[in-house]
Amino acid sequence: MTSPVREFYDALAADYHLIFPDWDTSMTAQARALDGIVRARLGAGPYRMLDCSCGIGTQAIGLARAGHRVVGSDLSPAAVARAAAEAAARDVVLPVTVADMRELPYREAAFDAVLCADNSLPHLLTADDMRTALAGMRRVLRDGGLLVLTVRDYDEIRAARPTSTPPQVSTTARGRAVTFQLWHWHDDGERYDLEHFQLVPAADGGWEVRVRRTAYWALTREELSDAVADSGFSEVSWHEPEASGFYQPVLTARRA
Repeated sequence: MTSPVREFYDALAADYHLIFPDWDTSMTAQARALDGIVRARLGAGPYRMLDCSCGIGTQAIGLARAGHRVVGSDLSPAAVARAAAEAAARDVVLPVTVADMRELPYREAAFDAVLCADNSLPHLLTADDMRTALAGMRRVLRDGGLLVLTVRDYDEIRAARPTSTPPQVSTTARGRAVTFQLWHWHDDGERYDLEHFQLVPAADGGWEVRVRRTAYWALTREELSDAVADSGFSEVSWHEPEASGFYQPVLTARRA
């Protein structure tokens, strides 16, 4: 059976770049920030890296351009196919695989760094699923290898419990597209259902409305730090956007 998360990203894959005002510019900026974090902790590199939630390649392509040997995997076949096509169009080598982050199909100690970015880990709604994913990421890291997770700032979000996000505007061949989200919080105050809206210019001059739905677990820094440490990682550290240059808080840890 197809999972709801896979269905969400399969449906979004063709339009994912519209989340950003300029996708290529964002790819470059995100790679610069993540590359800086990795090299600051592991040394000059380059490194063998797995992006286990690669989507359409937003981080993986940029990191490959920065010189790393990057492999991408993702739950969504549509997203993986687009990542491969976008990489090839930019003359970037990016092997990709369809894989659930809870069942990574790679040998033990295959990578120097594992990346799980763009708030992907919080799609796992139970502690058991999160522990399974983190254990798999640890397994494919070499001793002393680096785990890199990026998530929303859920410490603030859990306190405020917002019900929507501000609109983001990007440009298409037909004109401007608008992206925003509506959030529906569960009674536990930790999880929420998300409706992802995109208003895209239609051929007749009107608007085409595209809606996709998924769910998240709003993990605080303490909750995620504890889960990472309990999964066999050490040196758990947080890097805030003001210092790292990445648009979300970044957690790093080493395979102990």
